[in-house]
Amino acid sequence: MTGAAIEATGLGMKYRRRNGGWALRDCSFRLPTGRICALVGPNGAGKSTLLALAAGFLRPVEGTLRILGSAPAEARSRMAFVAQDKPLYPQLTVAETLWAGAELNPATWDRATAERVIGDLPRDAAVRTLSGGQRTRLALALALGKRAELLLLDEPMADLDPLVRHQLMGVLMAEAAEHATTIVMSSHILTELEGACDYLLLVDGGRVRLGGETEDVLGAHALLTGPVQDLAPHTVVESRTTGRGLTALVRREGPVDEAAWEIAEPSLEELLLAHLRSPEAPALLTPSAAHGETVAREAVAAR
Repeated sequence: MTGAAIEATGLGMKYRRRNGGWALRDCSFRLPTGRICALVGPNGAGKSTLLALAAGFLRPVEGTLRILGSAPAEARSRMAFVAQDKPLYPQLTVAETLWAGAELNPATWDRATAERVIGDLPRDAAVRTLSGGQRTRLALALALGKRAELLLLDEPMADLDPLVRHQLMGVLMAEAAEHATTIVMSSHILTELEGACDYLLLVDGGRVRLGGETEDVLGAHALLTGPVQDLAPHTVVESRTTGRGLTALVRREGPVDEAAWEIAEPSLEELLLAHLRSPEAPALLTPSAAHGETVAREAVAAR
């Protein structure tokens, strides 16, 4: 098994709120290196908290977190983090911001990649005058120019138009392929992630509810359509009855009776929405994503 880019054990993070404020609780998972990981979940699920913990900007109140085999603070030079608000120095120009990136990362700075990402942004423009999309491009240029081993991107494409989003996604994919960079990207644009990411972490209720290779997680489920009947032995994630028919998303627990059911593989969006609508469904982590003793009890079901 490859090394771990991120490894969480019983991770917990609590904010000072009247309702208890647990953002993450008993969160355990493993992300192998070299993957492009979609970090998904509803608002308030703990995605941004998890990325901030991994970047070393927050410290957990419970459990442990290892980044590239080290504590987050020790691994900071080997990773890059782009937060939702894209914090940059407003008084600097685009050119000065890139100069600062080169000065702070003299051993690894890739000027050509950084220049390619910012494209036609005016180099003499002050950061405070840039639009939200332009600030995003500049922040991504700093992250990619650093040539980090791990990129942590919190809703990086949210304020970009579709064409620029597509272009920058292509740059990210090329980066990952050429340099075996691990990318963790949170996003609400599920259709965009489906074609770009080969790994999945669904965070909900402060825990990872789905984790592993996207193909394996999808392949462990099936959309079944047929007459109303018993779905045993399969684990039902979500079902609905229409007239005399039944449509159900199930986790495969052995072979599916092809004579009794019309069988289809769900799309990533269908799978995620079904699990979000069914918080009582048990968690599923593939062997590469399960941490420690959870490997045995949460391993993906054999098809």
